[in-house]
Amino acid sequence: MSELTPVPLVDLGAQRDQIQDEVAAGWEQVLARTAFINGPAVGAFEKEYAQFLGAQHVIGVGNGTDAIEFALRALGVGHGDEAIIPANTFIATAEAVARAGATPVLVDCTDDTALMDPTKVAAAVTDRTKVVIPVHLYGQAAEVEKIRAALPEGLPILEDAAQSQGATRNGEAAGTLGEIAATSFYPGKNLGAYGDAGAVITNDAALAEQVKLIRDHGSPVKYQHTVLGFNSRLDTLQAVVLSAKLKRLDGWNTARRAAAERYNTLLKGVEGVVTPTVAAGNEPVWHLYVVRVQDRDGVLAKLHEAKIGAGIHYPVAVHLTETFAGLGKVRGDFPVAEKMADEILTLPLFAEITEEQQQRVVEVLTAAVS
Repeated sequence: MSELTPVPLVDLGAQRDQIQDEVAAGWEQVLARTAFINGPAVGAFEKEYAQFLGAQHVIGVGNGTDAIEFALRALGVGHGDEAIIPANTFIATAEAVARAGATPVLVDCTDDTALMDPTKVAAAVTDRTKVVIPVHLYGQAAEVEKIRAALPEGLPILEDAAQSQGATRNGEAAGTLGEIAATSFYPGKNLGAYGDAGAVITNDAALAEQVKLIRDHGSPVKYQHTVLGFNSRLDTLQAVVLSAKLKRLDGWNTARRAAAERYNTLLKGVEGVVTPTVAAGNEPVWHLYVVRVQDRDGVLAKLHEAKIGAGIHYPVAVHLTETFAGLGKVRGDFPVAEKMADEILTLPLFAEITEEQQQRVVEVLTAAVS
């Protein structure tokens, strides 16, 4: 491989090549039927994904942020309520809480996994707390059972499962560990659409019915509207893509695990690079391979100069974003999440990444940190 051959952070074209014939045939059926909204492919995918997870109900929606908000609304979370979330997460987790009218209450993450710290949760609970939202970050599940043990009985857990499609904790699928879950099928996810898409997952029939109403104008029957709803349905064309990819997801996740293990081996003993920690009981799917380095921005610049598509997930903890300055939190309030934001670095990883590509990434990274 040439010294300056680019290595992308993610290669969506490799997946496209594997499914393009199946997707083209499925799209042709959608076009022939003109079933563009709520077509048969949507119900088919919802059923397939529910079976994949071992869940009772999957409700497709327009995107992952809507999925979190709709799950909150189905739980009855709204104005005056609080939702506990990790300080280290993508902004959408907090956005959805605010959009539902509630207030995000942040807790710090653990220093090893970067996941919500179960030991910090109890102190964040108040009489206004209506839900806790652990985030299954980077492809591994939060320690949901430990979080539940820290909560008052009956307080529901809403999983943000956008980065964990196919991951398990103690043998149970991420997305089935709480009362309800939300996921995203953004193109770069392990199970990604060709545009925005998402879903809500639950074993509770009443919650499922409420989400179905919310996603479709609050309408159980056309022109009848029983609750305040939204227009956020899973597109039929995207459902075709997701069904095609779902058939291959286990294989792709297996390849990601092999690539992550290869990184672990290549980076063993490289001074200045802290490799990821997997929590006991977790089988991750390595949505992202995130290391920690000093002078992260300088190292990132050197990787980019060498055409290595590294990234940061995420460079600013939620409480330090301008959007959530109103929470009144400052630097020092969540020191682990803040440290993560300063040090974390995402290396290229996708199912089709080659050993040669990974060797080049590690060579450039090793030179950059030294």
